[in-house]
Amino acid sequence: MIRRARLLSVVAVVASGALGVISSTQVWLEVFLADGAAEPLAVPGADAVALLAPLSLAALALGGALSIVGLALRYAFGALSLVIGVTLLILTARVALEHPVDAVAGAVTAATGITGPAAVSELVLSISATPWPAVTAAVWVVLIAAGVFTLATARHWRGGDRRYRSEAPSAQPSGPAGSRPHDAIDSWDDLSRGDDPTA
Repeated sequence: MIRRARLLSVVAVVASGALGVISSTQVWLEVFLADGAAEPLAVPGADAVALLAPLSLAALALGGALSIVGLALRYAFGALSLVIGVTLLILTARVALEHPVDAVAGAVTAATGITGPAAVSELVLSISATPWPAVTAAVWVVLIAAGVFTLATARHWRGGDRRYRSEAPSAQPSGPAGSRPHDAIDSWDDLSRGDDPTA
């Protein structure tokens, strides 16, 4: 597990951010209005939770950066992933469980031209949630776990900051005593230095 800790953290954070971005474009809530319309108004995740798309993109960027940064930034990015996950979980759970009117107010205003919390509330007959808020809440649990895992294992990661060290290549351990299995990120680091990872 420790050998693959960096790869697991990077994959979990990147996947969480990517799924968050995808979720922001999907329908989270359906709103029936007191305007005689037979079809419900569809509210995407980005409208239901204003921070969903930008924080998901931030998580996606953090995951990519985790593959190359040194120890101090591993801790910083792990903590940021944890904060983003907790924030989005709270906001997403509120939408999933409460179906609040303020989560659909922007979409209702855009569709009807009616503004103001009281007026929008009177216009809304009912709000129902699709599976997307619940699915996305589960994604944030994974992101939180990835942040905690990163903080717990960052000191034991191998080679992520080798390109930023000042040692000459000859200072690297060689031979059977220094050999170890390479993961995909190690191979990418080798290519970045101009080495052949298949050698």
